[in-house]
Amino acid sequence: MTQPPSPFSATYSPNIPELLQQLNCTIVLSTYQAGKICLLSAENTDDLIQLPRNFPHAMGVAFADEKLAIASRGEVVILRNAPDLGKKYAKGSANYDGFFVPLATYYTGEVNIHDLAWGNEGLWAVNTLFSCLSLINDDYSFTPKWQPHFIETLSPQDSCHLNGLAINQGKPAYVTTLGKGNGASKWRKNIAEFNGTLIDVDSNQIILDNLPFPHSPRVYDGKTYLLLSATGELVEADIEKGSYAVLNRVSGFARGMSKLGDYLFIGLSKIRKKSSTFKELPIADKSIFSGVMVIHLPTAAIVGHIKYETSVDEIYDVQVLPNLQRPGILNHQTDDFRKALITPTDTYWATDKSDSSQTRQ
Repeated sequence: MTQPPSPFSATYSPNIPELLQQLNCTIVLSTYQAGKICLLSAENTDDLIQLPRNFPHAMGVAFADEKLAIASRGEVVILRNAPDLGKKYAKGSANYDGFFVPLATYYTGEVNIHDLAWGNEGLWAVNTLFSCLSLINDDYSFTPKWQPHFIETLSPQDSCHLNGLAINQGKPAYVTTLGKGNGASKWRKNIAEFNGTLIDVDSNQIILDNLPFPHSPRVYDGKTYLLLSATGELVEADIEKGSYAVLNRVSGFARGMSKLGDYLFIGLSKIRKKSSTFKELPIADKSIFSGVMVIHLPTAAIVGHIKYETSVDEIYDVQVLPNLQRPGILNHQTDDFRKALITPTDTYWATDKSDSSQTRQ
């Protein structure tokens, strides 16, 4: 009798493990549907190994300067890479070359944060409920800094479904929205007509309009890319002309994008067939799996894929961790992370209270 696939089972094209080894990296996926952050690493040139961790309603993920930020339900969690802790992690059998440990949690309230990005001023968050860009710190639940010109007041109405953020030279450069209405959930009105936008943050002017569910704007090597989720398209925007060129199409609701070397890693989600918002999208019939598509950017060719067979139906964000072939990660829902100690010069695993000694790494 055939056994059903185990949780988080995935298939992948044969070249994926070797590619991750060549790039010396690990893929990070957030799936709010499963409430997980998943690390995918190459175990060898033939096999992938996966490490899922609970982060309720995980969405935006940002990585910079050895810090990983994760938008979870009602909070943003900051983790720091402490490789020496991974080498002596008692519950791990792997030889981790990185180890992410929670250091701070910012309680934002349930403002439905989408993209996160580190910038010169700190950690930027796309605050979808309030239709604004916010900075995350310990002063307030969030500090609003910018909102589209068509949003008249700061209020919890999810007016335009602000979702994506591109950082360029340390500053917010472009955002995406699914609409441009002002008022409670106005973006849902006439949604099938496609009213998505790409907006220049500095000028607060719409660069591209009537886009089919735009997500994940990114600036790479001076060029601006984004995903049109409703049509499964990767596009390059011409900011000066106010136009875009389709580079390739993928078979799924494309959302979440990261680049390393010449390769783009793009997240795909299944379409919820019962969803009044998504079931009529042009990509709906082709969106039959969730996972990651890999595109060679110089040629715009699809060169590999990862497909989930179980557990994961929707992916929000994709990030690539460079120079980490097999990192570990702790969440803040178990006691393990409380024993991980990091100082400016050393790391330690604290022992049980019954033993006053500590192990220095």
